[in-house]
Amino acid sequence: MSEDHDRTPTHRTPTRRRAWRPEADAESAALLRHLAAHPWLVGGRDDDLIAAVRRNAEALSSAVSRLGWVLVIERDLVRLRKSPPPRPEAWASQGPSPAACSWFFLLLAAAESMPPRTGIGHLVSQARAAAAEAALPTRHDVTERRAILTALRMLDERGVIERLDGELDSYLHDEQAPVLLAIHHTRLAHVIANPGALDPAAAPQAWLEQVQREPDPARRMRRALVDDTCVHTALLDEAEAQWLSQRVRGDDGGPLADAFGLVLERRAEGAAFVVPDDAYRHLRELGPIPFPAPGTIAHAALLLLDHAAVHGSTGEGPGPGWRGLTEEQVLAGLAEFAGRNATGKGGWGGEYAEDPLLLAARVRDLLIGANLIHPAFAGAGDTAPTWWFAPVTGRWGQEGTALPKGSRIPSSRARTRSPQSGTTQRSRRIPPQQGLFNDVKADGTMEGAPRE
Repeated sequence: MSEDHDRTPTHRTPTRRRAWRPEADAESAALLRHLAAHPWLVGGRDDDLIAAVRRNAEALSSAVSRLGWVLVIERDLVRLRKSPPPRPEAWASQGPSPAACSWFFLLLAAAESMPPRTGIGHLVSQARAAAAEAALPTRHDVTERRAILTALRMLDERGVIERLDGELDSYLHDEQAPVLLAIHHTRLAHVIANPGALDPAAAPQAWLEQVQREPDPARRMRRALVDDTCVHTALLDEAEAQWLSQRVRGDDGGPLADAFGLVLERRAEGAAFVVPDDAYRHLRELGPIPFPAPGTIAHAALLLLDHAAVHGSTGEGPGPGWRGLTEEQVLAGLAEFAGRNATGKGGWGGEYAEDPLLLAARVRDLLIGANLIHPAFAGAGDTAPTWWFAPVTGRWGQEGTALPKGSRIPSSRARTRSPQSGTTQRSRRIPPQQGLFNDVKADGTMEGAPRE
């Protein structure tokens, strides 16, 4: 045989990126949804869940790694360490007060050098010493004790400290209350979910930017879909919009939704992961801010969404399908709703019915937390601040359909989760031809492999 015939071709055909195909499993999907909303599982309190996590460790780790998260599994602890949230400002506004957050870290600093068993007064005294070392003022008043008590509860929820005897609430009235605490020192290292790779002392601003924003747009978008109500096309940067256009289906968004037991819903205005009706039994399973829900604020917010769908402008908003109300229109609408709902059984709380400004502030916080409004955007011709209502708000029907305070929310109604701990989950029981978004037509992207 000649030399020419012995030669083998040196060129190679380009290979496609291998698609990620997780194994569908109901137990691992339920665990992923639970961990997204409750990232701390502690021995003695969550033993059954910890055992289930151990059984499904490989599938869980594979799924969370797609989000840039880290799953820590120890003998008596499971900790899901998340990447930076998709909307840090909104998440911060829904979280504890700045004072409570400061005392949370001061108590952590004090706990590191404390014995495994200590009294609440001793721990707080050491935290005050840490505050003095950091030149932070302390007042020793009831407001400060409330912030300290909130921080202690946060540590107790995470299993970093454990109440052995006494009641934490007694500290509010007595700084030397007889409360015995156990400190789990090995868990202190897991408190910071995203420490970053930079030195905060050497480059504080660069470190802050790193821990506040996920640098990879693909992981950023995956987390937004898992941990937020929905993703709005009009609010994305170029890299995020490209991911949504090319990779939300195929080997990125669709399989990730399957791993969590969710359903990908895609429209021209954005995308969302939707929770099937049979995935939860109680509103609290969806996170700290389920919506729609009973209560004055949620009822007022739902009425306002209906009001915007009918009376909102379609001017220069963030994008197609958004509807705007000026703050004057918002206040007028809420005042009108309060007049109709302030009396009778299940009436609104008096402080909100008498103060539309306070009611508007609470409604605004709820809707921003649920990613249903964009109040900061103002069109070129606007002369007053405008609340822009996202296209997704059209899912909840027409004006007058909202349920009053105290009414039970049917399972077929949409649910929205809070961003704080992975909470947007909505009902999947959607009438034919009605999606998560309004009637702006969906994009024409075909299902299947992503475009590269």
